[in-house]
Amino acid sequence: MAESLSGYRIFYEVANCKNISRAASQLYISQPAISKSIQKLEEQLGAKLFIRSSKGVLLTPEGQMLYETVQEAFSSLDSGIERLRQRVSMGMGSLRIGVSSTLCKHTLLPYLTEFTRREPNVSLSITTGSSRETLSLIEEDKVDVGLVGKPERMDDITFEPETCIQDCFVAAPDYLKRLDQDRIGKDQILSRATVMMLNEENMTRLYIDDFLRRRQIRIRETLDISDMDLLISFAKLGIGVAAVIRNFVEEDLANHILVELPLPGGRTIPSREIGFAYKKNHLQNPALVKFLALKKELQ
Repeated sequence: MAESLSGYRIFYEVANCKNISRAASQLYISQPAISKSIQKLEEQLGAKLFIRSSKGVLLTPEGQMLYETVQEAFSSLDSGIERLRQRVSMGMGSLRIGVSSTLCKHTLLPYLTEFTRREPNVSLSITTGSSRETLSLIEEDKVDVGLVGKPERMDDITFEPETCIQDCFVAAPDYLKRLDQDRIGKDQILSRATVMMLNEENMTRLYIDDFLRRRQIRIRETLDISDMDLLISFAKLGIGVAAVIRNFVEEDLANHILVELPLPGGRTIPSREIGFAYKKNHLQNPALVKFLALKKELQ
């Protein structure tokens, strides 16, 4: 394709100059090289493109048809290159971010607010999904960076820790009162209550399920919910016990809107890291470099 593009560029310049010698001077290549290129292009297309005359060269009808097509193509190419140059000179660019809706609201949003203030010419694209989905997007080069839970395997992904999060179980006081009517102990709540959790394919759900299985903590009934904010809202409505991230309900716990439930044996779910993940080859994107620098500055 590169050789063909070069051939069309030579053809275009010869057609404009109407003279091989002048075209050679414009392109800084020899006349024999131009003649050879034109001959090769004619062989590829199966058509005569130029008629030689004492004054130079003239386009054949087939050559005129090709010239009009090539002229439009190169005009579009030149226009695109100029727009790109203007974009670079103005500090414009694009940044694609993957994140769950919950992490976007509670963790990413302050960075986005400051980043858009400092870099108003950068176009942002936010794709929401679970950490597992975001990691797949990073692997497939469909986003430049993602805010995710720390993956077990990173391979060619770079992970920069942001903060630690703590999983816990919470419920509304009224819901717990209804359970108390059955005279059950606190250690029995999870085995008697309706427990609301994220969907089974979610990394948070897998992490909690693994913890419960290892500690032999049994849950009688689960209700799968697709979104962490919905889990929190349903818990406040007294629908059941919710497995949530404590960092995101601290105000509700302080105001006694929600109550954190103790786990059997006084156990706690180990905290885990969330952070920004990206492939190093995406550091060629100046917008990503600026975003990561801002993140470190604000941490």
